[in-house]
Amino acid sequence: MKNYVIGLDYGTDSVRAVLIDAENGQELASNVSHYKRWKNKQYCDAAINQFRQHPLDHIEGLEITIQNVVKESKVDPSLIKGICIDTTGSSPVPVTKDGTPLALTKGFEENPNAMMVLWKDHTSINEANEINELAVSWGGEDVTKYVGGIYSSEWFWAKILHIARQDEAVRNAAHTWMEHCDLMTYLLIENKDLKTFKRSRCAAGHKAMWHTDWNGLPPVEFLEKLHPYLAQLRGNLYDETYTSDLSAGKLSKEWADRLGLSTETIIAVGTFDAHSGAVGAKIEENTLVRVMGTSTCDILVGSYDEVGRKTVRGICGQVDGSVIPGFIGLEAGQSAFGDLLAWYKELLMWPTEHLLGSSSVLNETQKEQLREEFSDKLIVELTKEAEKIPVSESLPIALDWINGRRTPDANQEVKSAISNLSLGTKAPHVFKALVNAICFGAKKIVDRFEEEGVKIDSVIGIGGVARKSPFIMQTLANVLNKPIKIAASDQTPALGAAIYAAVAAGIYPNVIEASQKIGSDFDGEYFPQTDKVEAYHKLLLAYEQLSVFADPTIKISQNEFSL
Repeated sequence: MKNYVIGLDYGTDSVRAVLIDAENGQELASNVSHYKRWKNKQYCDAAINQFRQHPLDHIEGLEITIQNVVKESKVDPSLIKGICIDTTGSSPVPVTKDGTPLALTKGFEENPNAMMVLWKDHTSINEANEINELAVSWGGEDVTKYVGGIYSSEWFWAKILHIARQDEAVRNAAHTWMEHCDLMTYLLIENKDLKTFKRSRCAAGHKAMWHTDWNGLPPVEFLEKLHPYLAQLRGNLYDETYTSDLSAGKLSKEWADRLGLSTETIIAVGTFDAHSGAVGAKIEENTLVRVMGTSTCDILVGSYDEVGRKTVRGICGQVDGSVIPGFIGLEAGQSAFGDLLAWYKELLMWPTEHLLGSSSVLNETQKEQLREEFSDKLIVELTKEAEKIPVSESLPIALDWINGRRTPDANQEVKSAISNLSLGTKAPHVFKALVNAICFGAKKIVDRFEEEGVKIDSVIGIGGVARKSPFIMQTLANVLNKPIKIAASDQTPALGAAIYAAVAAGIYPNVIEASQKIGSDFDGEYFPQTDKVEAYHKLLLAYEQLSVFADPTIKISQNEFSL
């Protein structure tokens, strides 16, 4: 008898569900739902780096996408054995004592502080700095050592500390907080006991400083020095965490009826999108999986013998079982990847967006058609022209820190910069410089892992940029001086979530076997072009020089400055 599983992948802009044949990995149906409130920029203020999302966007999307894949696939719902949810992170949500998101309760429906604090929200930079200062001075163990030694404003405790200080009403009403992946998993299961609910090891270890060395979350004594609320909150959180090959519970009757599924459907422990994407791409030891979209997450797995208790400086954490149980999962990433190019597109579109509206030459229909045509063609044409520009030292040099720096050495206060401009610099030159910048940022991540003794034998690219931009991927292969395989699946994180679901439901004995059986194939590979590798290396040195000017805390040896 056939078995089927569903992977539900929450991205920044939308949620997508895929229904997978658990025997061969065939995708029978997929569906995407865009967050309507987020699309309207509700609860956000880019000027202060505030990015919040209403839980209803996610609940409505869950219902729509799963209903649609069940209907489209026409499979017997009783044969859908498992569901696993992956999300962005760290994206914490305040909830009541029964686990209801605060934004769904009276008085908090329109309060941004009661919403999900999205991964890219950087309103808590000061709080992250405070955590880092305390971690090395409070007199106890450095609780940041397994998250690269630097706690980020993108993560759990910094965000909650910021809200607790800013909004007394939310602080008093929030019994506890849940990561997005935990909340959506909890929503679906029958058992509603928050104290026994199985929280994600991936989320807790990489973003909330959970580690067995200090028996779980950071000590009460540490948190109390930050704010009494955090010390109180710790008692309402969790002690144990669980890997995503395990069952969190069975689908509740309410949600079985709403989705058209069976109450025998297993709901796996939740996880983060990049980690499930690595599983969907058949990650192996010493393989770097780069999830490339608006930002990037770089995922590795290492053996206990290779990584052990050794700490890797300046990354986003090393967590036992966060990717594959039995291995240490290591995470790094860039705060902006596709977002840097999207910023440039928006910059260039300004005249079209703002001057067309006042044009007396065109009617409204023509104006809208012209806007759409420019928007559709701009990046395509910039890419064509940028590819023609020789790789030389006369190119502009840019930094990829348009949204701060995630790795190596998290610092959300740094800014992007562009140098080496001249009267001969045209739009395609700047575009090429920005593409180079995101690739140089990736190179610095690879260098940090290898400097710290973590070997990288191969690279796999997944995500929208990997699938859609040969120009960027060839540039990346040249900059890394490594071949890059491209996963064939358009929905690799959702596929990885489905793999976890298949193991949690008992269809496969472990994640490795399930991944090899139903994970994504590869449909392309980019190899370094030997005649360009050295030229990119010289540009990389110029990128490093500019990095020092933009962030004086960076230390680079003098011999690296000689071009």
